[in-house]
Amino acid sequence: MAAAQLLEAERLCKRFGGFVALDEIDLSVTAGERVGLIGPNGSGKSTLVNCLCGALVNEAGTVRFEGRDLNGLTAHQRTRLGLARSFQLPRPFASMTIADNLKVPLLYAINARRKPLTEAEIATRCEELLTLVGLAERARRLPRDLTQVDMRKLELARAMATEPKLLFADEAMAGLSNSEVNDIVALLIRLNERGITVILIEHIMRAVMSFSHRLVVLVSGKKIADGRPDDVMRDKEVERAYLGQ
Repeated sequence: MAAAQLLEAERLCKRFGGFVALDEIDLSVTAGERVGLIGPNGSGKSTLVNCLCGALVNEAGTVRFEGRDLNGLTAHQRTRLGLARSFQLPRPFASMTIADNLKVPLLYAINARRKPLTEAEIATRCEELLTLVGLAERARRLPRDLTQVDMRKLELARAMATEPKLLFADEAMAGLSNSEVNDIVALLIRLNERGITVILIEHIMRAVMSFSHRLVVLVSGKKIADGRPDDVMRDKEVERAYLGQ
């Protein structure tokens, strides 16, 4: 039996004035997949993610999640359905502890979806998430005390606090050392092994290749390739447009 399609976008279009940012993009993601979304700067990756998550409104096309039409739903409504994202530039609440930063999505995403968690349940969930990302010993610290890689881990933990079925990880490794990149890749794989479908938007190709089951390539708002990573990277159009060969 074929695996269920978790996310489906059909003929998705987005314009900014006369500029076509997305040109009839089709994308489907199966539950449990690890998908790499790549392309040069300005190719439309962030615009696509913003349209899928509800931060931007697409002018044409449809987005479905678990078979439900998402058109017209806001970003927070989509989050409550099970879509979450991390951001390239983490912006935690600076005056709140690491643990308290996780309480915000627990209170406003999880408690809005089902029977409210008790204070004890929230504390337990925070501890579990911080242990998962390796920040349990820093729970009472402020974000300013974290290293760059730990800040990225906090960003992923905040996304995971919404209990997503699908996670968009947006350039979670930019500016990190090789060993730190390896840490984030390993963390994303652990999240996937816990049942979270992950779409990784990233420029570090060794990380994308080691993480992804499938690669999707955007160039100038168009999808030019979608398939097995090794096959995609041998595609002549990808070589010309993405690798400059």
